[in-house]
Amino acid sequence: MDDIRRYAAEFLGALLLVFFGVGSSVAARVEGGVVVVALAFGFVMLALVYTIGPLSGSHVNPAVTLGVLLSGKISVVGAVAYWIAQFAGATVAAFLLWILTRWGDVVDQTGVLGTNGYGKHINLLGTAVLEIVLTFLFVLVVLVVTSWAEHSRFAGLAIGLALAAAHLVGITLDGTSVNPARSFGPALFEGGSALRQLWAFIVFPLVGGALAALVAPLLVPRDPDQRSRTEPPRGGRA
Repeated sequence: MDDIRRYAAEFLGALLLVFFGVGSSVAARVEGGVVVVALAFGFVMLALVYTIGPLSGSHVNPAVTLGVLLSGKISVVGAVAYWIAQFAGATVAAFLLWILTRWGDVVDQTGVLGTNGYGKHINLLGTAVLEIVLTFLFVLVVLVVTSWAEHSRFAGLAIGLALAAAHLVGITLDGTSVNPARSFGPALFEGGSALRQLWAFIVFPLVGGALAALVAPLLVPRDPDQRSRTEPPRGGRA
């Protein structure tokens, strides 16, 4: 039962992150600007860490789950279940946004349902570097701040700010993914070039997450007494 609750939490978390984050881009990108979209992603992530974090770890991102898996804090079966839940939640969120733009009289200010893409402001190589570095930063912050007991109360703040910072850098270049599920949902309903380029926004964030998992052990405490005690079983706080 606890496993089902964790998977449900990941589904809901991914749904809310994509709906509010991508939704802010769809509904307010032009009028609100990059800062509004970045803060929307950051604030929602901050809220989710404190809301579903104690239950599932609030990964809501396949790259984070990969980092946690490589860190040995979640089983392979658990990670796969998390990935399924995250992609499903992001897909439902994108479907809701698609309904709003098609039949809800909401003007899509991105013109592409908030999807990620390269070619206009950045090429494929640039996208690879950008997504790997931005995801590396985000996942590294997640893995490190949730490993220190004395920092656990502020983990949500650090994670939310890291996600907002990543979006401030990447939104005007490729829309900022750092989350394969976030890219998958909108691309599925937008189709076209967004769907053809989707592989890049799955592969490169996963590479960044894996690299963060390799570096994180250098920055986390080795003394078990110093580790965060807020981590839920098998999921990890991250």
